[in-house]
Amino acid sequence: METKPFNIPKQLVWQAYKLVRANAGAAGIDKESLTEFALDLKGNLYKLWNRLSSGSYFSPAVRLVEIPKKQGGTRKLGIPTVSDRIVQMTVKLLMEPKLDSLFLEDSYGYRPNKSAHDAIGITRERCWKYDWVVEFDIKGVFDNISHELLMKAVRHHFDDKWLLLYVERWLTAPIQDAQGINHARTSGTPQGGVVSPLLSNLFLHYAFDHWMRKHLPRNPWCRYADDGLVHCKTYQEAEKVLDMIAKRFISCGLELHPGKTKIIYCKDGRRKSSFENNSFDFLGYTFKARKVKVKSRNSFFIGFTPAVSIQAAKAMNLKLRRGNWRNKSNLSLQQLAALINPMLSGWLNYYGKFSRSSMYRVWRCVNNMIIAWAKSKFKSLKRSRTKAGKFIERVCKENPSLFIHN
Repeated sequence: METKPFNIPKQLVWQAYKLVRANAGAAGIDKESLTEFALDLKGNLYKLWNRLSSGSYFSPAVRLVEIPKKQGGTRKLGIPTVSDRIVQMTVKLLMEPKLDSLFLEDSYGYRPNKSAHDAIGITRERCWKYDWVVEFDIKGVFDNISHELLMKAVRHHFDDKWLLLYVERWLTAPIQDAQGINHARTSGTPQGGVVSPLLSNLFLHYAFDHWMRKHLPRNPWCRYADDGLVHCKTYQEAEKVLDMIAKRFISCGLELHPGKTKIIYCKDGRRKSSFENNSFDFLGYTFKARKVKVKSRNSFFIGFTPAVSIQAAKAMNLKLRRGNWRNKSNLSLQQLAALINPMLSGWLNYYGKFSRSSMYRVWRCVNNMIIAWAKSKFKSLKRSRTKAGKFIERVCKENPSLFIHN
């Protein structure tokens, strides 16, 4: 009977493949797609399992892709090959249950049964109780994580020789740029890798989360990946906390982003002092003083609450314009609705969770787009925006569920 140095169940590799297939994704440096991999699925999975179990699997270079950021600049993503994504998922399936039970309650990013809405909700509550917030962003965390410190943390929780072997090989796999040139890596874990978010959460658990609980237990905090918030009672306390956090990250080989790290005053109807920063953006929402309606009394008060950020709204409107829907006169209104409703539904579910009415600026753009489509579609409406608007209004009244945002 054939024996292998490492006992890795075949079923685990099969489960990993199914999860990778469900997540889809682009091809890596070998240009092999998921569809092409599946042409000889049984053979390809067996080869992977065989190499994994024998210790002969080496991670290929990661394909570098630069994605534009909403606020300008680019974000560097590393795209592993399909085979490497399956191997990473195999390891993640073993690591995640143990590590997730270790992570603290206020770590929200890239975790099962945790969401951005959870982070936004708890932040809203804490902003009512605490006057000051330290907002921080870790500069290039996926590029700068210390391999030595990360492997120390991994070894602290796992002693599987094959798992440690492959995690270390992933960390040192080169990055291949658009010209096909490989660049060695001595730090970081590529953003875009299957196991990278889990590894970065483990690193930041010790660099920040666990450290906060030990050294600043009276200051509630919230972290979503490399974005974090710490709540304070006074400005002096906020200054001290920010200084301590900055020094802590430096000691771990990381630094705070100077343009995205600041102290904010949660100004509202009862907190009326003056301060230069009285709002902040977090996970696509802007927290600031707003008029809030009390339904039980049909009255209003000024509260420090979240609503979709102007930046996020602009990004949605830009996506609508780039879709060029207004010129798709070959479609019926029902077909147009079927195409854009999934997108609108996703926006509504995420950005409409808090202050649903603030999505009006996006819905207005949607309505303008539909009116422009009607003018392009029907000759009788071409010269009159008013007529086109009334036509759409009449159709939507007759079919109230036609567009998701009505």
